[in-house]
Amino acid sequence: MSDQVVLDVWLNDYPVVPLFLSETRELAQEFERTHPGVRVEVRGVDHLKLPEEVARAAREGRQPAIVQSFYTSTQLSRDLLAADGSPLFTSVERAIDGRDKILGVPARLDDLVPAARDYYTFEGEGLFALPPLTSTTLLYANTTLLEAAGLRSVPRTWEELTAACAAVARLDGGPSHRVTWPNHGWLFQQAVAQQGALLATPGNGRTERATAVEADSPAVLRFARWWQELHEDGHYLYSGLRSAGDDTYPAWERNYRAFAEQRVAFVLSTSVEADRMVQAGRDGGFEVVAAPMPYSAAVPYAGNVIGGDSLWLAAGLEPAARDAALAFLLTFLTPRNAAERHKTSGFIPVTESARALLEDEGWFEANPHHRVALDQLAAGERATAADGALVGDFVGIQDTLTAAMHDVLTAGADPAERFALARSEAQRLLDDHNAHCLGLVPGQRGPHRFRVG
Repeated sequence: MSDQVVLDVWLNDYPVVPLFLSETRELAQEFERTHPGVRVEVRGVDHLKLPEEVARAAREGRQPAIVQSFYTSTQLSRDLLAADGSPLFTSVERAIDGRDKILGVPARLDDLVPAARDYYTFEGEGLFALPPLTSTTLLYANTTLLEAAGLRSVPRTWEELTAACAAVARLDGGPSHRVTWPNHGWLFQQAVAQQGALLATPGNGRTERATAVEADSPAVLRFARWWQELHEDGHYLYSGLRSAGDDTYPAWERNYRAFAEQRVAFVLSTSVEADRMVQAGRDGGFEVVAAPMPYSAAVPYAGNVIGGDSLWLAAGLEPAARDAALAFLLTFLTPRNAAERHKTSGFIPVTESARALLEDEGWFEANPHHRVALDQLAAGERATAADGALVGDFVGIQDTLTAAMHDVLTAGADPAERFALARSEAQRLLDDHNAHCLGLVPGQRGPHRFRVG
């Protein structure tokens, strides 16, 4: 390139997980050394304000070349428009256009872990966004307590977990409760997907725009009733309602503390916490095992969905800037970069070559708790349910589910009646989003809540 290309990269600035931002800045410096015609300017934006900032920049015609997006904002990102009314982002796969390398960086999208690739693959458009940060939900078990209760294995199903909780409850001087997890929409997504059911129709929003929310489906109610029974039997420790759009870290922290202090024997949490959970056991003098998230034995297991963040490529870039942006994005997928990011962040190694590199280095043999997330995401039939839902105002919709569950747990609300109300509330949010998909402006509630119009 004869003229220098400047790439603006806007990332979420998470208050308690700043590492990706700093590591991306280091990656940008290395990229500039190997691509002297490119300058990469990485900007951290408050994670609660980034979507609004991007929408404003788009309206003013100064959108960044690359933007980080949390997975619940995927449909929102697809709906963002540039100043001329065209889509703000374009498909990464289309931009690569079959090339093997971009500015010397290998373009191997088929190397991505299928679960990560499939979530961001849209019909007719290929892989739309690049997922460097991918996670799933795991069960962490205090096997010291389990062995004391006569249990030889970690529960794999809801039914086995219920039985294990009952066994731990019979221990003299055992924990006050047996299991905990936050009342968060991600858990509903996981439980619904595991059962092969859809959270949104048609087709989880993957073949066309989602127009309905299945907030009171048999799969949702099956999960809610099992959860309610655990709570009524004194097994489940409820840490309180938190909005999916608020700063949810305190909720996850309370559940972690309950597990670390042995007030429960089990906790459901993100796979990113695997190191921390195992270390909690070492510090507290008990053994911890990471295991797949339990599923309902009443229906065939279909798979678990992902969480995490993705990187989106702006549409309409000049060819030199487009290829520079693509090359920078693809550096996140080189085996060494993907492997090192897994080690420092806890997110899964997002490519098969990174996993192979870690296997060869003995990483998983020394750290078996890090293998579980990969194995879980590779299990199941990888059907539409396990690909995950793409839906407008996802955060608001999740809030209707968690509010309903709060009433079930704390006020004795009937699950069928309360989740029927949640369905109506969620439908209004989705209808409002879909009815105004012409341009995005900031909404009035929640960090990712935007109205289009």
